[in-house]
Amino acid sequence: MEVSVIIPTHNPHPERLRRVLVGLRAQTLPADRWETLLIDNDSRPPVDATALAAVAPTNFRVVREPYLGLSAARRRGLTTACAALCVLVDDDNVLAPDYLAQVVRLFAAHSQIGALGGRSAPEFETEPPAWMRQFEGLLACRDLGPQPIISTGLRDLVSGKNKYPAGAPIGAGMALRREAALLWLNRADDTLFSDRRGQELSSSGDNEIVLTLLQRGWEVAYFPELSLLHLIPSSRTKVSYLARLNCGIQKSWVELLIGYNASPWPQVAAWSVPLRKLKAWFTHRAWSGPAGYVRWKGACGHFQGRLRQTSTFHR
Repeated sequence: MEVSVIIPTHNPHPERLRRVLVGLRAQTLPADRWETLLIDNDSRPPVDATALAAVAPTNFRVVREPYLGLSAARRRGLTTACAALCVLVDDDNVLAPDYLAQVVRLFAAHSQIGALGGRSAPEFETEPPAWMRQFEGLLACRDLGPQPIISTGLRDLVSGKNKYPAGAPIGAGMALRREAALLWLNRADDTLFSDRRGQELSSSGDNEIVLTLLQRGWEVAYFPELSLLHLIPSSRTKVSYLARLNCGIQKSWVELLIGYNASPWPQVAAWSVPLRKLKAWFTHRAWSGPAGYVRWKGACGHFQGRLRQTSTFHR
């Protein structure tokens, strides 16, 4: 096996999961060169492998991970995988037919890259309201243009400070050398940064993988020839969901950057947070409409992430 495809899932939507598996069956990389691991992360009821047999790709198996959380599911997948290259696929990602073949080609051509990713385009269940399109990035959708972006480290040459690279891969479709992924798997501590866990909307577990690799000398990259569809249900375009999501993402993002000495923002005292949130209410005109409210909730998460006690976060 050259590639292990790892799909963490918790109570998956049947039709979206079916499309993910059908997309894998359409891959141009010969089927005997890769495997698919569906990591059932405490689904109720458990995922039935036999019910997926008609659409599952060759060398497909279900692996159980009882500890709830995306990071735990990814760890299970990476430790179970037998290939030198691993591709993380969410249970709502449909890979382009040449995705796996491109991953093999790109890693062969770039020996110093430990993790790479590409474009993620949304496919909405229903047409979202116009105001929502500015928040597509929160839903792991992105297109950084037609040119590759390769990042060699955290240090920004202009500022001289650590800075998270804009071209770093996101979790959806992230491809890893297993050799590099082991650096994240074999951390001395086991208190990995909190990622999605059931209905919780914390994030940044994939960013921690990137930071770990960069600290250990690996490069990370964006390649536009890698592309996938992100299947987005109507529930994720609602203001209530996007507000909670933006708050959770911004809080965990700032905490992560502080923990890795890559935050451009100073930490703040707890007493100042309510005042900062109040000021942000007016700055973002949170009363003016759904977009302003979602931006304000993001600002609230940002300030919570900058609390001084986050300085104890592990590195």
